[in-house]
Amino acid sequence: MGQFMTSMRGWFTRKAKEEDGTATIPFVIFLPFFLILVVSSLEMGLLMVRHVMLERGLDMAVRGLRLGYYDDMKHEDFKKIVCNNAGLIPNCMNVVLVELRSVDTTAWVPLSSGPTCIDRADTTSDINALTTFQTGGGDEMMLIRACVKFDPMFPMTGLGFHLPKDDTGAYSLVSSTAFVNEPKVGS
Repeated sequence: MGQFMTSMRGWFTRKAKEEDGTATIPFVIFLPFFLILVVSSLEMGLLMVRHVMLERGLDMAVRGLRLGYYDDMKHEDFKKIVCNNAGLIPNCMNVVLVELRSVDTTAWVPLSSGPTCIDRADTTSDINALTTFQTGGGDEMMLIRACVKFDPMFPMTGLGFHLPKDDTGAYSLVSSTAFVNEPKVGS
């Protein structure tokens, strides 16, 4: 038994002095930070692409609205134009909501509340009743705001964890702009 203990003590002493695998410890310590950095970068990249495409879709649609191409436009028709121009917004017609209001230039009252977004938790209400969509008249200043809801790719890590989310786990992207309608013919 004594010889076994001596050989075991010698084996443990040799193993304690070996330097094999010393790079593993820093790797294991820093790997989670690098993974969170990569995951957050992917999340931020996708968020930015979606926001840029929402801005593009809204700007292209507003151009036609401003020039008077779309007289008596309805909310659903305008959403189709925004979605066709946006391109990379998945399930666009079901996740985007557009508000359009005229601005009283004597009082300069902005849009009163925060953006109206689709409430994915409430499937019973008519969301179009909650939005204002008035195309306005000639020489009238208009404010327009579009809100889109998305689910984060990685909701429990990095940026996806820290994004402000609603009850369903979705975050909102909002794009807004202002324009003046072109004068109507004969006015």
